[in-house]
Amino acid sequence: MRQINFTLIFVFGLSMVFFTLENTAATTVHVLPGLQYTTPLAALLLLAAGIGATSAWLFAAWSGMLNNVDRFNKASEFDAQQVRIQELETDLNRYRSTVETQLGLLPSATQEDESEASQSVEVSGSD
Repeated sequence: MRQINFTLIFVFGLSMVFFTLENTAATTVHVLPGLQYTTPLAALLLLAAGIGATSAWLFAAWSGMLNNVDRFNKASEFDAQQVRIQELETDLNRYRSTVETQLGLLPSATQEDESEASQSVEVSGSD
């Protein structure tokens, strides 16, 4: 991959040198009314390319920063969700133990258990 990057940079740089050598004609640029500059065409194009590259770099840096902020927010939301899940699991376990305790105290549950036990004794005793 480094060889491809080096080749692309070398070809681009060499083409810029050839372009600069071939385009030395003076060109007038009107910046504002009454404000104009005369410079070689190659210098203007190199300046425009530099401004474009700088703008692209600033945009990439800004996008990267926004992605990092978004990733940080998602990570904090994930941590909050994990804490909430732990709290809900604790509550669920507490409610389960409470319900099991209450079911064990119900008189109907003990009567059903006794009647089932006596029925199983009768069935086994009749054999």
